[in-house]
Formats: sequence, structure tokens, C-alpha cells
Amino acid sequence: MSRTLPWSFLLACIGSFAALAVPAAASPAAGGGAEVEVAGSVHLERDGRPGRGTGEAGLAGVAVSNGRDLVRTDAQGRYRIAAVPGDAVFVVKPAGYRFVAGADGLPAFWRRIEAEGDGRVHADFGLQADGRGRAPSAFEVLLFADTQVKDARDIDYYRRDIVEPLGRPRAALGVTLGDLVDDEVGLYPRLNEITAQLGVPWFHVPGNHDLDPDAAGDGDSLRTWKASYGPDTYALEQGAAAFVFLDDVVVQPGQAPGYVGGLREDQFLFLENYLRQLPRERLLVLGMHIPLFDTGGRPTFRAADRARLFALLRDRPRLLLLSGHSHNQRHYRHGAVDGWQGAQPLHEYNVGAACGAFWSGAADAQGIPDATMSDGTPNGSALLTVHGDGSYALAWRPARPPVDDPAFTAAMALHAPKVLRRGAYPAWGVYANVFMGEADTRVEYRVDGGEWQPMRRVERADPRLLLENAADDLAPALRGYDRSPEAVPSTHLWRGALPTGLEAGEHAVEVRAFDRWQGEARASIGYRLEDAGE
Repeated sequence: MSRTLPWSFLLACIGSFAALAVPAAASPAAGGGAEVEVAGSVHLERDGRPGRGTGEAGLAGVAVSNGRDLVRTDAQGRYRIAAVPGDAVFVVKPAGYRFVAGADGLPAFWRRIEAEGDGRVHADFGLQADGRGRAPSAFEVLLFADTQVKDARDIDYYRRDIVEPLGRPRAALGVTLGDLVDDEVGLYPRLNEITAQLGVPWFHVPGNHDLDPDAAGDGDSLRTWKASYGPDTYALEQGAAAFVFLDDVVVQPGQAPGYVGGLREDQFLFLENYLRQLPRERLLVLGMHIPLFDTGGRPTFRAADRARLFALLRDRPRLLLLSGHSHNQRHYRHGAVDGWQGAQPLHEYNVGAACGAFWSGAADAQGIPDATMSDGTPNGSALLTVHGDGSYALAWRPARPPVDDPAFTAAMALHAPKVLRRGAYPAWGVYANVFMGEADTRVEYRVDGGEWQPMRRVERADPRLLLENAADDLAPALRGYDRSPEAVPSTHLWRGALPTGLEAGEHAVEVRAFDRWQGEARASIGYRLEDAGE
């Protein structure tokens, strides 16, 4: 007897099944060429080997897509879909299952379609039960952005700085939000080998530095990427969440810059078809590379595409956007000024870079560069936790917070002058860079255990990074392969004035920040007051 998904799930799909099974002939394809009929099955993998073995039952109701249309498997796990050469046919993983790992250690969830003599392609896909069951429960997702390796040295930094400290995490899945490499697409196999050491099903989104250097236009810009990672737009489901990963880099040959953020017609078609059958109350997470908000005082994402996407998402109560690209970190709440018409602001988390500021800065005792980003955020990775009710929590994990420095914790880094003149005008302050801070984050400080006082949010350069800039300027030789980035105004920096009317000597400063997801976090630093000589 075939193993099937719950009847409640299948019944929920019946009303939209006809819409999902739109023939590919009715849908514009990304490429050209004669259609190919792709047929096969999705089965419950038991022996861990590729291909469907004896006794491996078909799975009913599983969605399969060509990147535009979706169909569902029948009671025996069989599917049939039209595609054109160049398409990637893939499975939309249902909750309660995981993909079998391929030879490269990455999830084997797609098949590149090539023209065959009889116009037919057979493709089977295996899913394993993930041990979590189908009932929604909390799970974790590792978030990387911009690993951006350009050579073997950077890959070694990635291994020692990002991957190995994580060990074998319990995350249900992970994703890298673009710019896997720094224009060196030949590094994909070695990069995948390192990422697979985590033992986590890992997915990828293309970035503007993942393009083939000889591409003539947008249509052939991801040849090497697609050979390694398959579809550039796809979905999967886990627990109470659905994830859609999108290529939002549109190549613009002959223009400056040579790309812009946006989406293609086939991507909108996939989104429309997928969202049509997705329960409205389910948390929907969209992962992409280029942020939906504009940066640098110019349009960086096509306004018409953003408006069309917002219209598709408007009536969904639970949404989260994830992006990379900026090599800074911030939370952006889209509202009416951005064209968002939802009941609540739309949360976009612009994830900090794994490579930080492109693996730059002075090296530590292990030879790993400082890599602090230009907004003062240390390089690292993020953790998304999705709860059974569809709510979520986010946390930033600095790659190398010093273990013996109370002024630099996983949540924040402090800066204060070492010494001030006793009785001087209190014009100098303590600064707190709260890495996950937002405009409404409550940040307070106190001196010598006194009363807590509010700190004021300021948008200015992090003084810790300004010190690195000064050290680079004054050094007679390079302090690293590349110097630290020029400090820019940070969106998550707070300041509190330091009192100078206290007794001469050492004074302790404590700072506490209240994160909406992780609760209270603290750090501490000190300064000294001296009487000036006559």
C-alpha cells in the first residue's frame, strides 16, 4: 500500500489542483525549444541509495514543478509535467520529510532537463522521513549571506571561521543568500564540500557575484550556478513554514551597474501558482539576494516588480523576507511609503555577511582577518527559529566574539574612552553597537551600579571601526591583505554620555539591550577619571 500524506492535506489541495496542473504550454518558459514530457515518481527513500528501490512506496500529494507550473503526485506517487530543455524540474518538499543527499552532499531535489531523442525524460525523486513528524514543531534554520570566496585562502577562512565553529548543528536546513563566490564560479565544488561538513540540508540563492563572466545577458548568466545548484527559484516546506527562494538579480548588459534587483515573468507565475495552494495562515519566508528596499540613494530594485510582489503577498498575515548583498546588517519594515499595503509592516531582515567586509582587516592569532562590516557588525551567521504556531525568532551569531572581553558579546560591542578629565564637560560617551537592534529597541546604561538611563540611538560610524581605519592609515605597511572597510553610519548604534563629576579613579559602565526575540542582553566596559595637573 502506498504511503500517503494526511487526508486533511490532500483534501485542502483538491480545490486548487486543477489550477496547479496547468500545462507548461500555457506558461511562458524562461528559455526556448520544444517541450519535453517529464514523468516519474516521488517515493519514500528507505535504503539511502539513489533511485527507487523495491518496497519504497510512492508518496501522494507531493508538488513537482518546472519553475512555472506545479502538479501533484497521484496515489502511487507518480507525476507528469511538461518542460523545455534547460528547465530544472524539482520537488517542493513537504513538511515531515527531507531530501536525500546527492554525491556533492547537497539535497538531491532537482533534475536538469535536456533534450532527448523521443521527447520524454524519466526522473524519480526520493524523500526520507525526517523524524520530526508532520505536526508543526519548532525548528531552526541557519542563514548565511555573502560567503564571497575568491580563492583557496578565502575558502580556508570560511571553513575555520564560519563552518567548523558550528560543529554539527541541529538545524533542519540552511541557506546561503547569494554571492557564494566573488566571481570565481569554479570554486563551487570546493565550497560545497566545506558546507556539506555541517551535515545540514543546504540550499542556495544566486547573487550578482555568482554570474558567469562571459554571459551575454540575463538568460545565460547562471549556467555554471544552475549546473551545481539547479533551479534559481523554488520552494520547500518545513514545520509551520514555507520557504520560497528567488533569484532576484537581473543582468543589464552594457549598463552601469550591470544588474538590478527584480523578478522575471516565469518567477511571478511560479509564485502565483504556489501561493494559490498554500494555506494563508502558514508563515511564508522569501529568501533572495538583493534587498527589496532601495539603497545608496538610487533605485536598486525595480519598483514595478516590488509592487507586483507586494500585491501577491498583501493578504498573507505571516511573512518574513530575507536578503543579503549589503555587507551590513539591518531590519527594514516596509510600509505605505514603500508601497506595502498589508495590515502590518512587512519585515525584511537584511542578513550580515559571512565574509563580513570581504574577508578584510588585520588578522588574529589564527591568521583569520577581522572582517568587521562597515556598520560595525562582526562577520558571522544568523539563526532563524520557527515555532509551531508560525511565529519566528532571529539571532545573529558573530563568528569570533572574544571570550575574555565583556565589552564584546554575541549581542553587542561597546566603546568608551579609557580616561577623561574629572570635572570636564560631559561631551564624551559610551557607544553600544547592538547588532540586531532596530529603531524601537530599548537600550540602557548605568555607571557604578546606579540607576538605569536610556541611551540615544544615533546614526553615525561605529567608533570601534573608526579606530581600525585610523590604525590602517597610520600603519607603515599593510596590516592585512585588505584594510578594514571605511566606517559608515550604522542603523543600530546607541550613545550615552559619561559622567565626569564622580570621584577620581575607575568607573564601571553596564549596558543592557532588550531584543524582541532573545530578551535582555548585557555587556560592560570601564573608564577612568583623572584630576588634571596644575
